[in-house]
This record gives sequence, structure tokens and C-alpha cells, in this order.
Amino acid sequence: MIKKLNLIIFAFIFGILFSLKLFAAESLISVEWLNNNLTNDKLVVLDIRNKIDGGSKDAFEAGHIPKSVYSNYLNDGWRTTVDGIVGKLPPVKDLEILISNLGIGNDNHVVVVPGGINSSDFGSAARVYWTFKVLGHEEVSILDGGYTAWVKKFPDQIESGIHDPNKVAFKSNFQSRYLATTEEVFQNLDNISVAFVDARTEEQHFGKKKHGKALAAGTIPGALLLKQSDLIIDNTSYVKDLDSIIQLAQNVSIGPDKDNIVFCNTGHWASTTWFVLSEVLELPNVKNYDGSMVEWTADPTRPLENTL
Repeated sequence: MIKKLNLIIFAFIFGILFSLKLFAAESLISVEWLNNNLTNDKLVVLDIRNKIDGGSKDAFEAGHIPKSVYSNYLNDGWRTTVDGIVGKLPPVKDLEILISNLGIGNDNHVVVVPGGINSSDFGSAARVYWTFKVLGHEEVSILDGGYTAWVKKFPDQIESGIHDPNKVAFKSNFQSRYLATTEEVFQNLDNISVAFVDARTEEQHFGKKKHGKALAAGTIPGALLLKQSDLIIDNTSYVKDLDSIIQLAQNVSIGPDKDNIVFCNTGHWASTTWFVLSEVLELPNVKNYDGSMVEWTADPTRPLENTL
């Protein structure tokens, strides 16, 4: 009975938060919505298929959603290495150039399209989406189900070939409220109003395995486990239904009463969990720690919780 009551309270608070953002761009859009809005001149479909989903520029050229532009998530500069730490947010100027060269301006609504095969593939779109939000661009969405969903629903509406988009001006308005730094994580280790959310596997969370570039196994002390793979329907890039997500968050005591800092190994998996908490549940004050465990373990004096 108490568990059910907590879930009702959580849903009520979520409803209030949702009502405050009714006029923002939808974070997730369906293939039907996209099909109905392709004629909108302000809409840019950004196809980011890459090695994670078996995609490439050649695959894009062979077939893509009409009006799409292409950028390889892994190869084109959406993440970078800083002081030996992989997966970091690139310098803002570099991102402005990348986005401008894709023909995306500040007045465009960007729809990010992943391959559509699994949760890690969805993470590519979530990371690009998060990057736009960090840059202050609010008109951005992810295509629920990705390119696979589009092909299944609209097999006759596929374009081939490729064209170079016209370069436009894109200027950022950096939003630190979406990005957590190592210093911020360290300063809040004993802050009971901050929750650390681990988006990795159980084996990595409990210190049985680690990422190849992490220098030690374990997790940030006190971290809650909300696996990114649990938030996406198996073998797709469809986000699970709202009731399931609320239950998963409530099961591990994640809610709107705390500031949530999400992490993984390099800020890729964490982007999915960040997206679901921040943009689907619309919890306030959710940050993505892009350095994650690779950066956290780079200094052996930083504490770890390890059950081994």
C-alpha cells in the first residue's frame, strides 16, 4: 500500500512538472508526427547512424528519411578526448562549427534519428540531444524507434543519395545546468540533496567488471543503479511507456526531491538515463556527468564504492 501511494505521489508531482513544459518541443516524436511535419521548412532531420548500429555514410546514401542531413555520431566531433579522458563535450566553438556546417541554425527544430536497434544505439541520439540542450538549443527531439521504425511504417518514403547542406550560423547559449563536472561530483559526495545515478550494467556498478579505459572498478559512493538498458524496449530504440519508467525510478528512490547526477563510463549510456529522467519524466535539475567513471578513476585519491 505504501509503495502504491508513493507511486501515486510521484505521478502527481510528475504531472505538475509536465504541465509547466507543455509549450516546449516534444522530446520524443513518433514517425507519424515526423511524416506529417516533413514539409515544415524549419524542421531538420539529423541522421546520426554509426558503427554502434551498423550505420555509416554509405548506409545513409543508400537510404534515409526524406530531407535528412547526415553526421556520424562517432566520427564527426560530437565527443572528444580531453587530457586523456575520452567522450568529453568538445569546445563550444567546435560544436558551433559542426552544427553550422550541417545547415542547422538557431531557429530550426532538429529531429535526431538513431539507427533504431537497441538502447546503446538510442544513446547516440540521447547524447546528441543532450549536446544541443547544453548549447541552449531547446527545439530538439529524438525520433522514437529511430530509422528502423520509419522504414517499417513508411517503406515507400525513403530517399537515396546525399547532398551537402548549406552552411548557416549557429550560436550557442551554454547551459551549465545540464552538465556535471568532476569537481561538482566530488563536492557533493556527502550532500543528501544530491543523488548519483549509475546507468551502467550491474557487473560494472558492483565492481565485478570495468570499462577498458577506467583505472579501477566500482562506482561513485552511494550511487543508485538505473541501467540505461532497462529504459528502452529490448532490441529497439523505443523508450518504454511512462508507467514503466515511473516504476523503475521509484524502485530505486529516484525522484524530484533531489538533484540527480547521472553517469556511466564515458557519458554515452548516461545520456539515455539522463534523457529519460530529465526529458521524459521531466524531473528538475538532472545533470549528465560526461567524464563519468573514466575521468573519476583517473585520480586514485577519489573514493570508490566497490563490493568486491
